[in-house]
Amino acid sequence: MAYIINKYNTAQLTVVEDGTIDQTTDLKLVGKNYAGYGEIQNENFVFLLENFAGGNQPPKALMGQIWFDSSTSKLKFYDGNRWRTTGGAEVDSNTPAGLSEGDFWWDTQNEQLYAYNGTSFVLIGPQGVGDSVTRFQSRTIRDSFGTNRPVIVSVVADEVIHIISGIEFVINAEEAPDYPGFDVVRQGLTLKNTTNSSQGATSTAHRWWGTATNADRLGGIPAENYVQTGLASFTNLVEFSDLGISIGDSNDLKIRIINDDKGMIANEQGREIYIQVNDINLQQQMPIRFQANSVLPGYSNLINLTGVNTVEIGSDSERFTTMFATTFNGRATLAATLELDGTGRSATVNNTANTIVGRDANRDIRANLFRGTATQAQYADLAEVYESDKDYEPGTVVVFGGEKEITESNTFCDYRIAGVVSTNPAHLMNSESPGLPIALRGKIPCKVVGPVKKGDLLVSAIEPGCAIAISPAAIENNVFVVGKSLEDNLNDEIKFVMIVV
Repeated sequence: MAYIINKYNTAQLTVVEDGTIDQTTDLKLVGKNYAGYGEIQNENFVFLLENFAGGNQPPKALMGQIWFDSSTSKLKFYDGNRWRTTGGAEVDSNTPAGLSEGDFWWDTQNEQLYAYNGTSFVLIGPQGVGDSVTRFQSRTIRDSFGTNRPVIVSVVADEVIHIISGIEFVINAEEAPDYPGFDVVRQGLTLKNTTNSSQGATSTAHRWWGTATNADRLGGIPAENYVQTGLASFTNLVEFSDLGISIGDSNDLKIRIINDDKGMIANEQGREIYIQVNDINLQQQMPIRFQANSVLPGYSNLINLTGVNTVEIGSDSERFTTMFATTFNGRATLAATLELDGTGRSATVNNTANTIVGRDANRDIRANLFRGTATQAQYADLAEVYESDKDYEPGTVVVFGGEKEITESNTFCDYRIAGVVSTNPAHLMNSESPGLPIALRGKIPCKVVGPVKKGDLLVSAIEPGCAIAISPAAIENNVFVVGKSLEDNLNDEIKFVMIVV
């Protein structure tokens, strides 16, 4: 017949059939007539004796079951929901649940001990947040002679803010890394970063805030170094704020800083500021004076303020790099540029845009265009720009026709003759129009095929873009002449010959 197994509270736990082993719990429950039950029963006693000792919690725990956690050497019990420590403190990085009033919890994340008051956890210590510690603490610090000195330190977020000591001593070099910002501990209270080299001035914002009835130093400066009303004598550099200083019974002259970095000397009452120095003979001179809208030479008579000194700006050996002005009234012996239409133009012998024309070593001047009246010209021909169907080289014979106004000739004695592409026209009409310059009158080089003699009449040839000499016998009344040859050249090939058109 099967066993019915009940818990202490009479609730049924399980039913163990005959001849079987029930493993509902962490103990094996033996049914009737199960052979070899002795080993199982003995093991159950051993489990109970050692309280299921092991690194892993029993998987089938019943409320009230005891387990020895060998990984933490803690005795724990199962409360029906979780395993809890029977003594000491709960050890966890997260806030534990289900604790009773008076239970302890050791926060492994922040290394702090808490007590549970039935509602929430109360910090016991150490004080601080997270990994940091905040507290007053009694310590001993070894001095440079190896003697332990009792002190009180204030620690905020693991940082030692000040040290209280009954005597003054130098911190031992081995312990100095534990107290950054301290090298000498003074008798009384020493703030962090008030080192021996700082002469009592704290280099950071650590301060003693409150009212003191007396002080040996102010800003690190001994009291005897401060200026007194009746003893304004300075032996070292004196520093003032940006507000500066005032001089005069009406605060006439002020020296100050404006806009954080601009020095200003201001006459607050009058209209002038004088600059006075001694010359090489130690005679007082006033080289310059300032008015509201003028910089003027100084006075030669410093008592009556009459006459004007001869004042130079710069010297032959010490010159200003650049001087800027809207207008200069006076005589200049040398100028780098000359103003034209509001722009300074420099002089050059080169054909350079927006410059002033100058002669070169040969007294020549260069320019793209000359606008005006000329009585002479260097080049020989008069030309006019015609729009061409393509770009032809100078000397090419062209006729009226093609897709544009002119095209290359390719017919003997063509009546449409327009002229010859100019090389360097002396005068060019329609110069701003697109196209090629065609010589109308004058001497120019021309492409000629076949032999030619000086004075021969030239007409268009079958050879594209070339002229050819026509014999006197072939001259008719209506011959359309390109020009007359100015050279003899008996070469049959194409060549350039000077002609007149």
